[in-house]
Amino acid sequence: MAAPTLRASALGKRFGARVALRDVSFELGRGEILAVIGPNGAGKTTLLSLLAGASEPDEGEVAAGAGERLGWVPQQTAVYSKLSVLENLQLFARLEGVGDPDAAVAEMLEQTGLGERAGEQLGRLSGGNRQRVNIAVGLLADPAVVLLDEPSASLDPRQRERLWRFISARAQGGTSIVFATHDIGEAERYSDRVLVLADGELLYSGPLSEIGARLDGDRESAFVQFLRERGHG
Repeated sequence: MAAPTLRASALGKRFGARVALRDVSFELGRGEILAVIGPNGAGKTTLLSLLAGASEPDEGEVAAGAGERLGWVPQQTAVYSKLSVLENLQLFARLEGVGDPDAAVAEMLEQTGLGERAGEQLGRLSGGNRQRVNIAVGLLADPAVVLLDEPSASLDPRQRERLWRFISARAQGGTSIVFATHDIGEAERYSDRVLVLADGELLYSGPLSEIGARLDGDRESAFVQFLRERGHG
């Protein structure tokens, strides 16, 4: 069996008296797409920030494969509004130490369909296009694992479809993907497996279809029922 690209072991995080995560463990396979779902305040963003190294756990540890790069795409764009799309990508390619930054930027403009926007100032783009640039920045260094927090939240249906075609193609090429979402349909459609979080606790790891198969109703109703049965209604 291939070694996991990412392993989380008994992760815990507190903010003062509030427990944001407790004892969360899982492994991520190469090329796997993992969705993290749960209600507001479940700990999804906290988990992704710990995996990315953007914050430190109070308990447990995160281990990536030897020499593996991680790409982190937070929900709030971390790019520069007064620079153009091209200038943002060039800047971050240099900061990431990409071996051939010009080639990496050209490839990312093509893959994300941003070529026609390359000269536009980022602050003048729509929220959806800014998010596409944000995702492009996270992928510039060709990371083995990409962490995406609500990646399609500001996208229209056409942009969302294009995004997921791109992400799915990266996964087929061996990139492991972890994404947080509130959209049960999106998680079912695009992920190989889900982690269900509620109040910082990991309730389930496995195919989302298994939750629906055990319960009556549509997927969202089944998910709400699932949470209620475990005391998180």
